[in-house]
Amino acid sequence: MSLPSLKQPFVVGSIQTPVGPVPRISSLLTRTDHLGTFKVRWGMGRMDYTVEPGLYALGNPNEGSPVLVTANYKMSFDRLREAIPGRDAWVLVLDTKGINVWCSAGKGAFGTGELVQRILRSGLDRVVSHRQLILPQLAGPGVAAHQVKKQSGFKVIYGPIRAKDLAVFLSNGMKATPDMRRKSFTTGERVVLIPIELVGAYKGAFLLFVFLFLTGLLGSSESLWERAAEAGSFSVQVVVIGMLAGAVLTPFMLPWLPGRAFSVKGVIPGFLGFLTFLALRWEDWGAMAWSLRMISGFLLILAVSAYLAMNFTGASTYTSLSGVRKEMRWAVPAEIGAGLAGLGFFVASRFFA
Repeated sequence: MSLPSLKQPFVVGSIQTPVGPVPRISSLLTRTDHLGTFKVRWGMGRMDYTVEPGLYALGNPNEGSPVLVTANYKMSFDRLREAIPGRDAWVLVLDTKGINVWCSAGKGAFGTGELVQRILRSGLDRVVSHRQLILPQLAGPGVAAHQVKKQSGFKVIYGPIRAKDLAVFLSNGMKATPDMRRKSFTTGERVVLIPIELVGAYKGAFLLFVFLFLTGLLGSSESLWERAAEAGSFSVQVVVIGMLAGAVLTPFMLPWLPGRAFSVKGVIPGFLGFLTFLALRWEDWGAMAWSLRMISGFLLILAVSAYLAMNFTGASTYTSLSGVRKEMRWAVPAEIGAGLAGLGFFVASRFFA
């Protein structure tokens, strides 16, 4: 028998069951919980933001209380427990390696085998008298409901997509409305992803900046300090504008950007970013070096923007796994090619300064 620790910060006691003391959790999120969410949004401790898998008690459940299943990514766990304050329920947490429900279902971590094993390890059949499990709808890709029934005796019922609809779902006799089955991707839902995308991009952006800066010291009859100043300003502008176009402007504009491929969608914000870049460097108009740098900036900004825009495929309702794989086969080589060409034009521009 495997039960989670009673010493986790969100545990407020325990409830005695036929399998031993089960941790009782609070539906009220604390300042520490909110701080943890903020930090994870900015990529701090993302892969360690987990909950011990196993069975938990919310409120004061009994043998007839519903069993809600979720992932051990703490943000998923928190969204579930805060959604049903004042209700009594059992919460079965699967070991999804710290990945949320949707992504872990796609990867197989939130899957049939893990669900069945967690039922057996927690002794759930001895804790409740019914044989029903409520799973998030987004867990569907990873779970074969008929196999769960065959191997454990528990019937899978798919709940709403959003945890905030759980209270109404339970009050309606576990019946979902059409709206509960519809996955949205609103501006707010897209914008909340921006920080983690920016943080995830900074390493590659820094390497690009360093390479551009060092390359910018080549050639030219200018002094070292003049070359360094020009290389530094060019590098900063290209990298920052490309990142903002791909990781900030793209999610804001997503519903209005044409095309199905996210790399294509990222080209338009990239072009808008290039216009900004052009305006910042207009004073040097006409020189050969300027023309080469504009071509370089155009290619580099579009490559960075298109590449970063592709990161939203994993969070969007617009894509499928097969579609993403197909896009990557042609988009990534195209982005690499544009980036290398942009670097080549920048190197050439140094010999005309």
